[in-house]
Amino acid sequence: MKYQDFITADHRVMLGKPVLKGTRLTVELILRKLGEGATPSDLIQIYPGTSSESILAVLKHAAEAIANKENLEAAR
Repeated sequence: MKYQDFITADHRVMLGKPVLKGTRLTVELILRKLGEGATPSDLIQIYPGTSSESILAVLKHAAEAIANKENLEAAR
């Protein structure tokens, strides 16, 4: 699974923040909710447009973003 199949960023939607495709749910929101103790099942019930695959895509996107940031900082 590629996270790009589930996540997009468009300057016209949520100021360009990454969101789940077809929604206004930001990657940040999903990560915050998971960090606060929500389960993927909770999020699927609360937010239409989410699925277990889209939540996994959010986690993959976050891991990729962190890895890229660390690589950039190491190159300095």
